[in-house]
Amino acid sequence: MSDSMISRLSVSETPQPARRSTDAVYAQLKQHILDNRYPPGAQILESEIAAELDASRTPVREAFVRLQQEGLLEIVPRHGVRISALSPGDMREIYEVLMSLEPTAVELLARRRPDRAELAGLIASCDAMEAALAGAADLQAWAAADESFHLNLARLCGNKRLAGMIMQVWDQAHRARMFTLSLRPLPVQSTTEHRAVVEAILAGDVERAREIYHEHRKRGGLELTTIIERHGIQRL
Repeated sequence: MSDSMISRLSVSETPQPARRSTDAVYAQLKQHILDNRYPPGAQILESEIAAELDASRTPVREAFVRLQQEGLLEIVPRHGVRISALSPGDMREIYEVLMSLEPTAVELLARRRPDRAELAGLIASCDAMEAALAGAADLQAWAAADESFHLNLARLCGNKRLAGMIMQVWDQAHRARMFTLSLRPLPVQSTTEHRAVVEAILAGDVERAREIYHEHRKRGGLELTTIIERHGIQRL
């Protein structure tokens, strides 16, 4: 066998790096959208995403379809995708849904009478929120703890379908929450409300837990919608 044939054989047998799967592309693309790395209204070509994420076009295209179904982008034929904007009307609708779904999750959890061990994740999130606001407020740390609280609460409710619906709507609100984080008042009241919900659940006070949470969501939705009306997330 000639040296050139051996060389070609060696190259052909060299393992090539695996291209990224649809799930991996979907997860990273979604996170970029939620974190406003791809801002609302931005138009992005399929080829650009494929190059940035080191993926072939097929998983990128499949990820686009999934994200369009979730309302995070719009596929524009021959022009890639446009990242969905959030209007004040969108936020009102999102928080109306959350005000319906999340208090039910709180009620289901409270009715089970969980102990402190089962609620350790929620308690830790409350501790982290309070710590983030102590001294020089760390709003990014507060937001991470706040998100952990809400997603853990959904998971703990015991109804997987309800939890899935909450998480999907929560994703749609994430970009707006991050956009308004530095524009809203210091979230001291919100932190206090989180702790009060946990204490009501531990006390077995189902109605109080549900009521506190409903009012928490109502107040928060109004606050975020007002900020978006004033500043406009579309201009992000």
